[in-house]
Amino acid sequence: MKVCVFGVGAIGGMIGYGLARAGCELSGVARGATLDALRERGLRFAEGKGIGSVPIRASGDPAELGVQDLVVLAVKAPALSEAASRIAPLLGPRTIVLPAMNGVPWWFFQGFGGELEGFSLRSVDPAGSIAAAIPASSVVGCVVHCGASCPEPGLVKAIPLRRLIVGEPSGAATERLDALCGILRTAGFEVSPTDRIQSEIWYKLWGNMTMNPLSALTGATMDRIVDDPFIARFCLEIMAEAKRIGARIGCPIEQSGEDRMAISRKLGPFKTSMLQDVEAGRRVELDALVAAVEEIGSLVGEPTPNIDILLGLARLQARTKGLYPA
Repeated sequence: MKVCVFGVGAIGGMIGYGLARAGCELSGVARGATLDALRERGLRFAEGKGIGSVPIRASGDPAELGVQDLVVLAVKAPALSEAASRIAPLLGPRTIVLPAMNGVPWWFFQGFGGELEGFSLRSVDPAGSIAAAIPASSVVGCVVHCGASCPEPGLVKAIPLRRLIVGEPSGAATERLDALCGILRTAGFEVSPTDRIQSEIWYKLWGNMTMNPLSALTGATMDRIVDDPFIARFCLEIMAEAKRIGARIGCPIEQSGEDRMAISRKLGPFKTSMLQDVEAGRRVELDALVAAVEEIGSLVGEPTPNIDILLGLARLQARTKGLYPA
């Protein structure tokens, strides 16, 4: 199986490493120091006290890699439009695109059913260029429940939890979904197929959309956010709004906000990915994590006063740091 990871960072590198170990022919689209490291030393993975390595054909030009059986799309949301504009050489009529990304994806309402079927979110894909470049028919949705980091370019370090939830946007049980689940399990992941991948995306978003931007705003780790009574109350108000929106669009959440925050508390002094991005001077993923929720709320007539405050504050802070476009 020919597999290309587009964006060989922490999550993309972790998935790619597992697939290479499972016997796949691995390639990767990268740039800069990451590209140099992959070419010199392969894709490396910290395992216990040692470091393993697998060969990877790395290039900055997708045209050099050719059509793939599977493309793992693992770029950050702000880089997605640029990635989509370059992805065509990797795609054939039977290529599966597996977006391993946070937030509401561009394809969220493809195969969704109901009055929002096929709707394109301006906050995520304002010009429709991503949808035009990556056919919805090629996408298999994915929710990543894994922890990983890149201590240095081309080196991935991950925690033992490696769970992936995958599903067709339409909810159908297909042969390609079965085959994908099989190869991901061989690669060492706990894989759960689902007939409602959008609901799984919404549940993960429900926690991420508060902790990520609040940590970016304050510089605080997750435990300090949860332990502050005023901030915790603000989080619960935001989560209540997102929960009502989810119920309106058919992505209900049974868990209470308090119980979800208790799970976050167990992570201790954890730096969210958005806080890490701010500290490193990288663009932040506000559109997919927060702006998309506000847009969907407007579509279904569900007020979002607390989400609006969070979005406004986080966006203004990111703009003053040059991490979000004006």
